[in-house]
Amino acid sequence: MRLQNLCLRILIAILTTSLHLYVKSTQPPYSCDSSDPSTKLYPFCQTKLPISQRVEDLVSRLTLDEKISQLVDTAPGIPRLGIPAYEWWSEALHGVALQTTVRQGIRFNGTIRFATSFPQVILTAASFDAHLWYRIGQVIGKEARGIYNAGQATGMTFWAPNINIFRDPRWGRGQETPGEDPFVAGKYAVSYVRGVQGDSFGGGTLGEQLQASACCKHFTAYDLDKWKGMNRFIFDAQVTLQDLADTYQPPFQSCIQEGKASGIMCAYNRVNGVPNCADYNLLSKKARGQWGFYGYITSDCDAVAIIHDDQGYAKSPEDAVADVLKAGMDVNCGDYLKNYTKSAVKKKKLPESEIDRALHNLFSIRMRLGLFNGNPAKQPYGNIAPDQVCSQEHQALALKAAQDGIVLLKNPDKLLPLSKLETKSLAVIGPNANNSTKLLGNYFGPPCKTVTPLQGLQNYIKNTRYHPGCSRVACSSASINQAVKITKAADQVILVMGLDQTQEKEDHDRVDLVLPGKQRELIAAVAKAAKKPVVLVLFCGGPVDVSFAKYDQNIGSIIWAGYPGEAGGTALAQIIFGDHNPGGRLPMTWYPQDFTKVPMTDMRMRPQLSSGYPGRTYRFYNGKKVFEFGYGLSYSNYSYELASDTQNKLHLRASSNQLTKNSNTIRHKLISDIGKELCEKSKFTVTVRVKNHGGMAGKHPVLLFVRQANPGNERPIKKLVGFQTVNLNAGENAEIQYELSPCEHLSSPDDRGLMVMEEGSQFFLIGDKEYPITIIL
Repeated sequence: MRLQNLCLRILIAILTTSLHLYVKSTQPPYSCDSSDPSTKLYPFCQTKLPISQRVEDLVSRLTLDEKISQLVDTAPGIPRLGIPAYEWWSEALHGVALQTTVRQGIRFNGTIRFATSFPQVILTAASFDAHLWYRIGQVIGKEARGIYNAGQATGMTFWAPNINIFRDPRWGRGQETPGEDPFVAGKYAVSYVRGVQGDSFGGGTLGEQLQASACCKHFTAYDLDKWKGMNRFIFDAQVTLQDLADTYQPPFQSCIQEGKASGIMCAYNRVNGVPNCADYNLLSKKARGQWGFYGYITSDCDAVAIIHDDQGYAKSPEDAVADVLKAGMDVNCGDYLKNYTKSAVKKKKLPESEIDRALHNLFSIRMRLGLFNGNPAKQPYGNIAPDQVCSQEHQALALKAAQDGIVLLKNPDKLLPLSKLETKSLAVIGPNANNSTKLLGNYFGPPCKTVTPLQGLQNYIKNTRYHPGCSRVACSSASINQAVKITKAADQVILVMGLDQTQEKEDHDRVDLVLPGKQRELIAAVAKAAKKPVVLVLFCGGPVDVSFAKYDQNIGSIIWAGYPGEAGGTALAQIIFGDHNPGGRLPMTWYPQDFTKVPMTDMRMRPQLSSGYPGRTYRFYNGKKVFEFGYGLSYSNYSYELASDTQNKLHLRASSNQLTKNSNTIRHKLISDIGKELCEKSKFTVTVRVKNHGGMAGKHPVLLFVRQANPGNERPIKKLVGFQTVNLNAGENAEIQYELSPCEHLSSPDDRGLMVMEEGSQFFLIGDKEYPITIIL
């Protein structure tokens, strides 16, 4: 015992004298402890100085080896300066997440063991509610800071959101994104980032101090993981300047300019021959120069290594290191910069000034997070306690997000909602009905608590019998006889089918769009055997061709539930039994199986009639659809009307009226020639009257589209220019307003990627109605 006590005292003495990096085991790591006289002398610890000056002082004190050590995601501490280790890689896609690698910025091994798990992003996007997205970001940022305050985090930089365009329905990571529309993706990015980082919903109140750091990824044109022999590490995306301008880049521009994101991740793939992480034009000229990005740029994990090892773009490892740092990248997720930066300097391929530039960006973020301001308990956000993680308020928001995202796809005879009084027995069939992990999608942490669909339905109908039907979602064999037996004895039947992470995920794209294995056979048999038409619930991130179910009269209703998060089972049951009126709308097109003939590697958005290429997404795709972008039913009916005082003519004639004509003799003008002043003066408001004609109150997204009088010739069929949600009681009406800028919302790119305004008529589309507007140049 004496020896043990002596060892314990020695250990305590070591811990309490180690440069005051930790005051006690539960305290988070930080620098510049005010009780340590040695660190108070450093200018980088003096909070009254500008961050740029503090960072300059800190970097000047580092040796070359110390500098290089900080260029990777797992940055070691620098004890002589009182600087603790830092992990740049943490995840928070739809809740603070736990990584499966040894690199972990977040740990759930102390006071806090759970975090609120919201629906996967694709379902949250279906709410078309920017305020909801912001509130989710707020919760994630607050819980992240709470975990840090509890001493369970070595980093506060979170690599989310994923705002790539869901260009191809087979993409395994489409589930992580806000969908296929760049306008929606941009709005989601802005809302989420502002919430996480501590800004207001409208922006502009953030200042220097960050609650947590958000990182928009994957920059850019990344939407293929592994498909028919092609993978994301070697893929060279051939993208036109026109498609870059109106599809791939706008979400990132919004994320930077409006959201003020403090991080960007450059993607694995090449674009037109150049690796994203080695593209100076992309990272430095575009992001930092044109868009004013103020933050750090990280590689995706091992994205530097592949530039030499897989792509062969760089002739040597040192060339790869030099390429990315000169391009403007700052930190490497991986070890390549740790291993080869010093030799790159020695071989004079890389000046030390490029390392200093990167470190300036990295330490600026750590200072903005308050990690060099002394004891975090005395700083902003220091009062966020463990009990605010998984609070009842946060869990209620997870439920609301699932309720508002779930989409009703079919209900012609009003099978739904089911009657709580008349439904005496229930059969629940399907491999996704009773597995809590299936609710969460990917990149998730340990949820506060979960309710599966089966549990949610049992809360309504005690006499509920369950059979999985298939042992796995892949459904190589189906227990049809057992499922049919249960079905025949029940008043109502709910089938919970679809996909899971064995079918779609990172590093795994689908090769078809149908339900896996024998799921269709099981569905058909159960639907045929049931006393009444059945309800089909689909768990999936990407779209599935369920045309057979859409037209099967034995299937009375179809619900898309995405991956609905920890409260998904409750939300689903509430919708099925009428305690919540569904209002979600699809954020992506549901294509037929025939679309799989189109190579996933073809990045073109616009159709090509001569080759039969159909184009992509609702803006350009001219083929058959299972369900359209923006489609979604409700238990209520809504009508729309544009207010009579809405402007129907726009004059955009400047004093220097430089008009040109395109190949179709349509007069047009570059937005840059119209000028910022006239663009600002030309903003106008569109007012829409909405009425709920149903018998239930409901929350309803109202989508405003615009189309040109003559679509085609590389113009979109239509495009979304505004969306808002409105809560209406039965019989109630309301007016909602959209603030539009002609230069932003009514323009389109030419083949050089330059935004132009065309003279002539365009039409606003709201529901099934059209309203013309004339543009005069």
